[in-house]
Amino acid sequence: MWKRVTVLLIAFIASQSFVLAQNKMLDEVVAIVGDRIILDSDIEKQAIQYRQQGYYSGGDIKCEILEEQLYQKMLLNQAEIDSIEVTESEVESAMQQRIQYFISQLGSEQKLEEFYGKSVVEIKEEFRPLIADQMKSQRMQTELTKDVDITPTEVRNFYNQIPNDSLPLINTKLQLQQIVRYPEISEVEVLAVKERLQKFKERIEGGERFATLAALYSEDEGTAAKGGQLGYVGRGDLVPEFAAVAFKLEKGQISRIVKTEYGYHIIKLIDKKGEKINCRHILLKPEVKPEKKVQAQKFLDSVRNKIINDTLEWVEAARMYSDDEDTRTNGGLLINYQDGSSQFEKDQVEPSIAYAIKDLNPGDISKPFEAEDDKGKTLYKIVRIKSRVKAHTANMQDDYQAIQEMALRKKKEEFVTDWIEKKHENTYIRISDKYKDCAFKYKWLN
Repeated sequence: MWKRVTVLLIAFIASQSFVLAQNKMLDEVVAIVGDRIILDSDIEKQAIQYRQQGYYSGGDIKCEILEEQLYQKMLLNQAEIDSIEVTESEVESAMQQRIQYFISQLGSEQKLEEFYGKSVVEIKEEFRPLIADQMKSQRMQTELTKDVDITPTEVRNFYNQIPNDSLPLINTKLQLQQIVRYPEISEVEVLAVKERLQKFKERIEGGERFATLAALYSEDEGTAAKGGQLGYVGRGDLVPEFAAVAFKLEKGQISRIVKTEYGYHIIKLIDKKGEKINCRHILLKPEVKPEKKVQAQKFLDSVRNKIINDTLEWVEAARMYSDDEDTRTNGGLLINYQDGSSQFEKDQVEPSIAYAIKDLNPGDISKPFEAEDDKGKTLYKIVRIKSRVKAHTANMQDDYQAIQEMALRKKKEEFVTDWIEKKHENTYIRISDKYKDCAFKYKWLN
């Protein structure tokens, strides 16, 4: 039930302009669960999302989406009754994890902002209520099914009941490790950026408009077109160094030069509302000189040769030389942001990595290649295939855990079916006649 609900919410954002243009036609209440309504526009937005992803189930997509919405509203209703909540920090963490996944697919934060014409802060603002409800619903579902367990005998029986020609295909899965090297940025380049920002500040204090200079020169492409304006944001929406300075400014005041993981900024406070501020900024990034890129590439090539010649172990090389703080202490092992595991299906691998390893076998190491991190910074990396499990038909010996998860999921779905039927008796549910012919999985219609 939740597999599709959690899939690439970013497509939902991409579909907003289409839906808003048709609001008069689409904003019809098509269902009510308790005191929560479902609009036709809610259904249409997700239908657009699924079509963009090439999703096809063989059924009526809108009926399936409506059922997902009905189920979520039922869970939210129960969550309210049971006082189940999610904290702002939990929502922020989940949101950041998904943003990171989207960035890994598009290549960088800058490309994400370019693609949607919104800053990451604005994307987060649109995600926040959606993710909060989704997390609350998932927590309620977990609470409902937390005591549902399954025995090895039940798993075996489940497996034996599946016809041989219907056994699921387990896709090829990879475990990947990386060693990352950022080209050195010289103090000369840092000084050049600081001098430019200082001159911008002097020009603004001399009467020029901050917004004009931001539009002309800021390297934050998500906000430059809006004169560097971020919109109203909380502390949690900003990197700590930026927030620490921005929240201390008075209206109209321009900050000192601020260094963050994105580069160097000057900030102007526009307004404060409670715990949120609206500000503009100009971002500049020190230039990476070509010779420094070559230097980083050659360094990784020498590390790779040492590993291949058995004079250095991969794990030790990652610990000693990798600039990636997130992976250097665990042998450079990459984590799949979609499910939190260390395994990737082929279409989940970042494109630059996929190209670099396309001809490699387990244990092989790619040649150094250029890439960008999630902040748009240039880096070089080498990638090793730690393991590869080829696509195969599921069997009890190799895939017991996957089969156990399928069996448990089925048992939980049966439990949820019973729960919905019981809750239906004392929950107000109304569904529009236009959906009365849907072949629902659960008994929503009397």
